[in-house]
Amino acid sequence: MPQPLKEAVALCKTVMRNGYDAYVINAPLQQRAMDDQNLEVDICTELDSEGLAKLFPNLEESLASDFSGSLVQGGVKFNFFPADIIESSYTDGTIARLTPRLVKKLEAMGDLPLSWACPYIPGARDVYDGFERLDSGVICLEGIPDETLKKDYLRAIKALRFSANYHLPIEGNTWLAIIRACRRVLDYVSVTDFMDEWRKVEAENMYRFVELLYESMILHGLVPELTSLSRVKQVKNPEEGEESVWEHTIETMRRYPEELPYDWYGTMACLFHDVGKLFAGEFFEGKIYFYQHHRIGAKVTRKILKRLRFNTDEVDLICHLVRNHMRFHFMLTDRGIRRFKLLDEYPRLIEMARADIKARNGRYKEFNHNMKMLDRADLSEEMVEPLLNGHEIMDFTDIKPGPAVGIIREALLEAQISGQVSSVPEAIEFIMRYQKKENIQ
Repeated sequence: MPQPLKEAVALCKTVMRNGYDAYVINAPLQQRAMDDQNLEVDICTELDSEGLAKLFPNLEESLASDFSGSLVQGGVKFNFFPADIIESSYTDGTIARLTPRLVKKLEAMGDLPLSWACPYIPGARDVYDGFERLDSGVICLEGIPDETLKKDYLRAIKALRFSANYHLPIEGNTWLAIIRACRRVLDYVSVTDFMDEWRKVEAENMYRFVELLYESMILHGLVPELTSLSRVKQVKNPEEGEESVWEHTIETMRRYPEELPYDWYGTMACLFHDVGKLFAGEFFEGKIYFYQHHRIGAKVTRKILKRLRFNTDEVDLICHLVRNHMRFHFMLTDRGIRRFKLLDEYPRLIEMARADIKARNGRYKEFNHNMKMLDRADLSEEMVEPLLNGHEIMDFTDIKPGPAVGIIREALLEAQISGQVSSVPEAIEFIMRYQKKENIQ
């Protein structure tokens, strides 16, 4: 091994003893390109220029993002380049094999075609690194999209996030590159990095981000329980017929932030609110039923969220919303509405029910009834039951069973709530007066 390469190895060991990776770039090629006139060796390391200057005080630092600096020692010039430390880059790009200096040398020797481009040597990370300017009106990867994506597969998720948040289409070749690389995105992008990007999606735009994940086939590998919902059919409403549970899920996510904007966790709960239907579905006499899908869905959601590295509090919150999202869909009694209002996060559960109805173009009969009952939930139990029951009302007014009994009973209850009646004698006097006033026989 030539002496310059030996000295370069010694420098690498110095860096490595201080806790950083370092290696000589393509030693065989450097040995071929070396001449007695200009002794240079290229080294790759994850240590930045500031750290290198502390180890090697004579280092001439560089301000460029793709070159850390150079060190002249013993008549040899050592050039330091930043290493690939991006977890989501393609394996072939992890080891730098060429540098601009080596390219020129090999071209001069006739060993490298002029058409060859210098391989990627990572520089400082920038959120828009690898993307064309967004003011172009589309989300577009720089250069050849497939090659740009190989340098960092996290860019695929960023492209989907930019498209969703900025309401911009993805350029055609960039979209094809993302679809072609969907398997590698799942292989190389860590769940932590993936969720870091997902958390930057605004609640109002999350439905679109999830749609793009689905269309790019990335969601199929990440959360297959959700994508399977596209093959489960349900009745949207009697007029419009069938839809897939997946279509309903996306529409519910779109509707939810209309009443509770910026609620990221509530929107995420809408994504999982019907995931249990995949496991609860059962056909009976030609119709499909999803009994207990909310409880099954909460259990499935917990498994998925743990896989996606959500913390315990977040998992508990979202699973709680999934488990209880059906409660407000049924016409609740006074006791039922009190029980509902004792639930944590009940305003979110109300909006999940509202979004669900909007997504189906459904009826608001039960929903409106429950909204009216919410006000009565704050009253004491004595105030939500009339002081006289139906039999007592018929005895005192001498009327027969029928709708009139319910009318008087409701009027008595309203009088109690307003404070006009507070005892049984006052209640008797009120119903007698009310019967005479309304001429009820």
